[in-house]
Amino acid sequence: MVECKINENKTRCNCSYPCEKKGMCCECLVYHKSRGEMPACFFPDDIEKTYDRSIENFIRVYQERGECW
Repeated sequence: MVECKINENKTRCNCSYPCEKKGMCCECLVYHKSRGEMPACFFPDDIEKTYDRSIENFIRVYQERGECW
């Protein structure tokens, strides 16, 4: 089994919401999937700060900005 690299993950995580899942990507993904959302790391920083994690918002931003912000 692969060991979770929580500290390394935290350095790349752009989520500005105070959360106990920060750095635990597998838990974050499961949480947001259960709510029909995308995690913060799928959004550019300016959009992430709105906390609109909806799939619709992700699609809109992706279509407007492309895959690399």
